[in-house]
Amino acid sequence: MNTKLTITLCCLAAAQSSWGYEWKLSKYATISNDVLTVAVPKDAAREGGAARTVIDLRPYCGKMLRGEIQCQGTDISRPNQSWNGLKFMLHFTDRKTGTPMWPNTGPRLGSFPKQTIKVSCNLMDIDAQSAELTLGLQDSSGTVVFDLSTLRFFDQESFYPRTNQNVVVKYPSRIQNLPPLRGVMLPAGPCKEDDFRTLREWGATLARYQMTRNWFGVDTDRDLTEYNRWLDGKLNHLEQVLVWARKYGIKIVVDLHVPPGGRNAARDMNMFYDKKFADAFVACWRKIAARFKGRPEIFGFDLINEPLQSDRALFDYWNLQRMAAEAVREIDPDTPIILESNEWDSAKAYSYLSPLAMDNVIYQVHMYVPGTFTHQGVGCAKRADFKPCRYPDPEKKWDISYLRKELAPVIAFQKQHKARIYVGEFSAISWAEGAENYIRDCITLFNEYGWDWTYHAFREWQGWSVEHEGEFHDSLRPSADNPRKRALLEGFRTGK
Repeated sequence: MNTKLTITLCCLAAAQSSWGYEWKLSKYATISNDVLTVAVPKDAAREGGAARTVIDLRPYCGKMLRGEIQCQGTDISRPNQSWNGLKFMLHFTDRKTGTPMWPNTGPRLGSFPKQTIKVSCNLMDIDAQSAELTLGLQDSSGTVVFDLSTLRFFDQESFYPRTNQNVVVKYPSRIQNLPPLRGVMLPAGPCKEDDFRTLREWGATLARYQMTRNWFGVDTDRDLTEYNRWLDGKLNHLEQVLVWARKYGIKIVVDLHVPPGGRNAARDMNMFYDKKFADAFVACWRKIAARFKGRPEIFGFDLINEPLQSDRALFDYWNLQRMAAEAVREIDPDTPIILESNEWDSAKAYSYLSPLAMDNVIYQVHMYVPGTFTHQGVGCAKRADFKPCRYPDPEKKWDISYLRKELAPVIAFQKQHKARIYVGEFSAISWAEGAENYIRDCITLFNEYGWDWTYHAFREWQGWSVEHEGEFHDSLRPSADNPRKRALLEGFRTGK
């Protein structure tokens, strides 16, 4: 069934005044008077329901695309895969790299009143002509009502102002002359001396100490008194970690993995929108800098893990890190500061990342591209809920050249600003076919570019562990030797 209607959009920067859409409606989806209703019965959750159309991306290539629409939901059930459920989603492929993309709105369960939901996408280094737009429910039951008269797309580049484009980063000789370091991300729970003994035997020289909890929670860590008690406990343990690091010759990245105030339903960090949490974030770094000033075991202070800011904010992702960096520098002039890009510290967000007007800053990136390969089956309740894929894949053009193209914005930033680059996380899930090839190709590129790196993760969740193997969540088992482990240990050796 096709229903054609014209939607008049608000006149914003780069917005089109009116578009004609040809909607394709699945079962359980109806349109009447510019209102799309998707009502999926409980027994049809796996089938879902949606309306789909095609939008023109050409006006937004080279820009930051933002979409908005008003909707309300009733009794939305939890999908089997965390990325399903409510859909305000675009799907397109970057013609430069062949990378498929599915930017979607944040998850919502249960019932919620009429509100504006949003989807954001970085098209600054993307070549795409069009995208399929999906509104509805996938692998989920319930009712969601979209007001199609409020649908609009516009350029949100002004959300992320650029500055300091002529900055060339300088480093003290002890950092400038330090050879690239290679290592792992440490366990989320307490570390043990045996962890460092093992890493020394493997040949690692770097470890990222993550202070984390409530990773999948929404609006957590709002009690700042309790948050600071938790943080103090992690810093107490860091004292012992640094003793082991010194003993076994391993540098430590101090990673604040969870911010005060946590993340909202869209996974944005609440501290970008609430001054109370922003102030607490800066205060955390004053505390950390005062306690660990000038410790030679510390490679750098990693200000915040995987920032995400998808809306106009009181403090944008960059400026709040700048404020924390300046607070650290007032106390500790020597320890390197590590700054992360927006969009979960992605490589593509380097297309609009600005350097700080500050020396001795290391810039971090995470590498999980293509995510459909690295994270296949993660978050799936059953094996049947994911489609296996492999690396390399000639049909999809997934190979080392593809990875190189994905990292191009980081390489450009490195060259322009003479910046030291650190890959804080990269990995492929244990059951992915060719995971060892992916790990090996990533390390080859990191070593070629002279980047520091830490593999995700060591003795954390078994799915990422190179000391485990298996075909799925339910079959993971200890493994003293496997292709992924061999690829990682080979990377430690060839990086020297």
